[in-house]
Amino acid sequence: MKGLRLVSRRARGGQGFGVHRSHSRGAGLEFAQYRAYEPGDEPRQIDWKLYARSDRFFVREAERESPLALWILIDASASMSQADAANPAWTRLQAAKQLAACLGELALQQGDRFGLIGMCDDSRGLGVLVPEGGSRQRSRLWIELQALATGKEFPGVEKLAPVWERIATGDLVVVIGDGFDDGCVAMAERLSAAGREVLFVQVLTTEERDFPFVDGHRFVDPETGEELRGDGAALRAGFLQRFDEAQRALQARLAHAGIRRVTWWLDQPPDLPLRQLFGDRHAAEQS
Repeated sequence: MKGLRLVSRRARGGQGFGVHRSHSRGAGLEFAQYRAYEPGDEPRQIDWKLYARSDRFFVREAERESPLALWILIDASASMSQADAANPAWTRLQAAKQLAACLGELALQQGDRFGLIGMCDDSRGLGVLVPEGGSRQRSRLWIELQALATGKEFPGVEKLAPVWERIATGDLVVVIGDGFDDGCVAMAERLSAAGREVLFVQVLTTEERDFPFVDGHRFVDPETGEELRGDGAALRAGFLQRFDEAQRALQARLAHAGIRRVTWWLDQPPDLPLRQLFGDRHAAEQS
């Protein structure tokens, strides 16, 4: 993860120091402008050399560097338990947990606060890890990720109250899921419309990409229980066409909402989606 930094286009000031440029002025790290001295300003902020030339007090203002508040939202509905037959222990949810741990490490490296919400519709409701910083937050994250398991369906609107109540305007939100639940996509759209910057990491199996099935198969929807029986070779062309159409429709929907999406297949390294979201983007912001 070297060279990666979490960057928000909507970073804001007023919460202390950090690595994210805001548009507020104060005692920051990079000089921005002078302003006339006002009672209450600290003497160390006065530019004494300028005073010697002008016989007037001016204060050096800088752009504040404000910490980021990162929220990691994991879809924990039943479809996230899917894995490839070649690696049955490596489910979508396991991959999502790994990515969440990496995001937490990036936040810790740059002094940012981060929180986690696991989203599934069961008796436990939503699991919420409130944003904090420091090494203790790493331990809390690991404990929450270890306990997170898939439920049945994506939670309904009434159970998503913690999402709307806790995620503030200007926060950075990374949604990790398979993109198959309309409720999850609608939630991301609503967050983006309300001023949150939303990034969507879609976790997909290699079998959905390649459809390697041959002979007779029974395909079961893990959330509805609906079954489809058929010959894998005969179904392949039609499946791949419909899957591609669904992917393009999802991309268009998220792009329309101002949400950046990356696709992460289960046979790809975990740093790939992070580099797609933050590597080139950070370089572009620095140029």
